[in-house]
Amino acid sequence: MNLGQYLPVLLFILVGIAIGIIPQLLGYILGPNRPDDAKNSPYECGFEAFEDARMKFDVRYYLVAILFILFDLEIAFLFPWAVALKDVGLTGFLAVVVFLTILVVGFVYEWKKGALDWE
Repeated sequence: MNLGQYLPVLLFILVGIAIGIIPQLLGYILGPNRPDDAKNSPYECGFEAFEDARMKFDVRYYLVAILFILFDLEIAFLFPWAVALKDVGLTGFLAVVVFLTILVVGFVYEWKKGALDWE
């Protein structure tokens, strides 16, 4: 068995590992390490991270986050439509009007139900 044929594959794997590890090591060695209370505090999690795992927490934070993702992804469907606006014609335009109507009705429904209120 000729191991010389596997040399390019081995080099490819080694270079990939080096490209993944060397920048992390350089950042760890050369980067400043000055932790303080602000850096160690929870970031956008809605509650303290180092408390009892069975504590009660506010579900509204996650509800608003899920609603944001939902409406944000639906808005992302408008980009291909905007690119092909001249090609889709009146039928495509009416389809997007129906889509936006459903989106607005859903948003108004969530707003009226109080899903976006923090208090």
